[in-house]
Amino acid sequence: MAFFGLIGNDRDMAETTYSGRESASDKAARKRREGHRRNATATYREGQAWEDAERARQDRGGWWRS
Repeated sequence: MAFFGLIGNDRDMAETTYSGRESASDKAARKRREGHRRNATATYREGQAWEDAERARQDRGGWWRS
């Protein structure tokens, strides 16, 4: 009945086997954070382009403005 000796020590076995390694959930969270930082510059530029276009559209005016 060696099986009953394994119950409850799975965390201890994991600590010795995977000590110092990044967990899968931590790795996924880190990748998400890095992805957000990487796209921040492109998002900023898109927002700035929209703002410039919107300002130009408002400055052009139209027939309803006199």
